[in-house]
Amino acid sequence: MATEGPATRRVQVAEYPRLLKLKEMFNSKFGSIPKFYVRAPGRVNIIGEHIDYCGYSVLPMAVEQDMLIAVEPVKTHTLQLANTNPLYPDFSTSANNVQIDKTKPLWHNYFLCGFKGIQEHFGLSDLTGMNCLVDGNIPPSSGLSSSSALVCCAGLVTLTVLGMNLSKVELAEICAKSERYIGTEGGGMDQSISFLAEEGTAKLIEFSPLRATDVKLPSGAVFVIAHSCVEMNKAATSHFNIRVTECRLAAKLLAKSKSLPWDKVLRLEEVQARLRVSLEEMLLITEDALHPEPYSPEEVCSCLGISLQELRTQILSPNTQDVLIFKLYQRAKHVYSEAARVLQFKKICEEAPDNMVQLLGELMNQSHVSCRDMYECSCPELDQLVDICRKFGAQGSRLTGAGWGGCTVSIVPADKLPSFLANVHEAYYQRSDRSLAPQKQSLFATKPGGGALVFLEA
Repeated sequence: MATEGPATRRVQVAEYPRLLKLKEMFNSKFGSIPKFYVRAPGRVNIIGEHIDYCGYSVLPMAVEQDMLIAVEPVKTHTLQLANTNPLYPDFSTSANNVQIDKTKPLWHNYFLCGFKGIQEHFGLSDLTGMNCLVDGNIPPSSGLSSSSALVCCAGLVTLTVLGMNLSKVELAEICAKSERYIGTEGGGMDQSISFLAEEGTAKLIEFSPLRATDVKLPSGAVFVIAHSCVEMNKAATSHFNIRVTECRLAAKLLAKSKSLPWDKVLRLEEVQARLRVSLEEMLLITEDALHPEPYSPEEVCSCLGISLQELRTQILSPNTQDVLIFKLYQRAKHVYSEAARVLQFKKICEEAPDNMVQLLGELMNQSHVSCRDMYECSCPELDQLVDICRKFGAQGSRLTGAGWGGCTVSIVPADKLPSFLANVHEAYYQRSDRSLAPQKQSLFATKPGGGALVFLEA
């Protein structure tokens, strides 16, 4: 249940090769044995891209890949962080003076986000230190939420060290808020599924209030993740936050056109809720109220009756101050149509018609077209990979995660899986310079995994 905290499981570490290896590495690093271990999974968003921060429901599932942290509380007030991957250097800081540098999305800053979120939630100042060794097998900057999994894992580590309790929903909300310390204005999907996931089912995640509903995926199909081998770090680029800002501006202009108190409106969903109309009607209102040509900051100001100074200080985020054009019509059209596709996807899963895999695939294809053309968050490699996946038997294929690189997710009839994997591997990975990518993680079938857990050695 979402009202309960994450489960704690007693395990024989020797029976889990990854835990055993982590325990041995921890011992050689810190000269002691971990007191407990925490895991938090990555996720694949099946449909519902870039709409969580607009207030709309999304449909992800947890993947088996996760962040795993071995932990030992210590008497000093020092946080010592190490990573099994030599690319990520060790870091240590005082537990009572955590500084997060927004200008550099370094790996340890994501841990510090989760740590600080829990610290601030309980209003604690005198915190115990800890030694932590992190082991992640989610490909970084792949759109499978490696950074949010680390934030969630760190939040649960900190909670466990403190001996405090929180529900999964509370943890998800704290970690979603605290990830913003790194400068990413995300919507909360990634943290929610990391805590609320259950094995064997995808989830419809709704916001305000946060809740998760099981969505039974078709038994005759498999979801396959393929990495484009283009990495995109959300916190390192302004693409993501520009989209958040464009959606906020679109919401304000739509609200103003309908004589709503636009200065109070932040999300596109709020406009729909205040007008009490359907998503289909919102698409018509968007057609009517916004124009397809990009808006300049000056035009936005004249529509809202504010000065450039007010726009910059009250509406734009720090890293979108210098943006010269805003594509408000296109962004709103994507969000309202994508929100409708999520609800259609869930309905088809519930009704389970004979051609359900085909219908779900069509929705995923429409989602990719909208991400590519209206939201402009694709890239040539993702478009090529989507085409190859469809050519070799996927009923639907789309980018997943923020986009601009990262992964695609495809729905593939189960009987076509072996030939699909072989053909896509040959057509995308072998016929190009992508053989440098870590092949193992480039292409894999996945099933819905469980959520965050604490492991204690039995």
